[in-house]
Amino acid sequence: MTEITLYNTKTRKKERFAPLNPENVRMYVCGPTVYDRAHLGNARPVVVFDVLYRLLRHVYGPDHVTYVRNFTDVDDKINARAKENVGEGGDVNAEIGRLTAQTTQWFLDDMGALGALEPDEMPRATQYIPQMIAMIEELISKGHAYEAEGHVLFAVDSWKERYGNLSGRSVDDMIAGARVEVAPYKRNPMDFVLWKPSSDDLPGWESPWGRGRPGWHIECSAMSYELLGDSFDIHGGGNDLMFPHHENEIAQSCCAHPEGEFARVWMHNEMLQVEGKKMSKSLGNFFTVHDLLEKGYPGEVIRFVFLSTHYRKPMDWTEAKAKEAEATLRKWYKQADRALDNEGPYVGVINALADDLNTPKAISELHQLSHADDVPALRASLKMLGLMGESTPEWAAAPQVDLSEWEARLSEERSAAMDSKDFSEVDRLKAAMIDAGIEVRMSNAGVELVPAANFDPAKLEALK
Repeated sequence: MTEITLYNTKTRKKERFAPLNPENVRMYVCGPTVYDRAHLGNARPVVVFDVLYRLLRHVYGPDHVTYVRNFTDVDDKINARAKENVGEGGDVNAEIGRLTAQTTQWFLDDMGALGALEPDEMPRATQYIPQMIAMIEELISKGHAYEAEGHVLFAVDSWKERYGNLSGRSVDDMIAGARVEVAPYKRNPMDFVLWKPSSDDLPGWESPWGRGRPGWHIECSAMSYELLGDSFDIHGGGNDLMFPHHENEIAQSCCAHPEGEFARVWMHNEMLQVEGKKMSKSLGNFFTVHDLLEKGYPGEVIRFVFLSTHYRKPMDWTEAKAKEAEATLRKWYKQADRALDNEGPYVGVINALADDLNTPKAISELHQLSHADDVPALRASLKMLGLMGESTPEWAAAPQVDLSEWEARLSEERSAAMDSKDFSEVDRLKAAMIDAGIEVRMSNAGVELVPAANFDPAKLEALK
């Protein structure tokens, strides 16, 4: 059996992976809060842990892996967006139901376009409120939580010796450097909310502490316990969740169920940049996955760019990388189309993934297979990485269109119009190109034409 090694955030070193039960390898990954489209950064952990899921299924068998990824469908961000949508006097609760259902489906559709398999379990937080209440009651009975003014809070001092072990910080350091909610009813500034009161216009459930709703952290603890037990193999997510979310999960879960060890291996992916800068709306470089798909970037290309960087390193999304990825995949698909599905993935690819998900090394192995024209192994390995389905995708099978001639033509027309001040021909060409499914980008640097998903070459030819 292939030996897998994974970097464990908890121990800060790579370790040989030995599941608690090889017949049921269990993994929990924090999923999205469903109030908007998933942005590019949200997609990175989905792709990272999808690769791990595929590897575990390959090594232990598809029927021996349980992958859980939740949907947070009760949260203050959801409430705020719903209120914003309906305005004053609107039915917020009804809008929350519509909003969370819509954005949940958006998420599944977008991640499916990136080649991500659906997890075995996709619990929604609102389906597990009784389990959350039961866990909070357990924490209170064991002296790890207390009620105050309709709230229930976790008492960090009751877990002070171990709180902060995952992120490597002491409670005193956290208090000094953290932005924590100041509330007079807290015994310690670091105490966090397990349950909070709800007004009539917000989602709420009856509890021993009155009508209210859960805090964010308790949701994952209750769902993972219900579906995976008090001890399981892997817990994953972005490194932005390490503190406070994952730190709080550990505290709650270990205090409520001290007989277990919660997650044995903790894995965190690094963050994402766009063209070398932090992704932000203020910089104009904020993209959702849907945005990129609508602009004509195939899901396989987006996934390839993600896999080109090791998950524990910051990833930089650039158009140059996307173009290179598209050209490479077109070449590989053309080769792979000659093969039948009669071979497993190449051992070099499996060994790369087994070495702490070394996807850049796996891609290097694919290049070697391509050079050697080992098409059966190439096809199987592409499928293993989620870069190919049962057949070559339509975008890769379609003939490529060289738009450089059109870029030059539009650039010349624009240059002439700058002199004549008559932009009618430029506007006509631009409108026709947009109608043909081409995104027209004009700047001081020149003209760039990018085919979108609805690109129709026949319409473009009609302009000649």
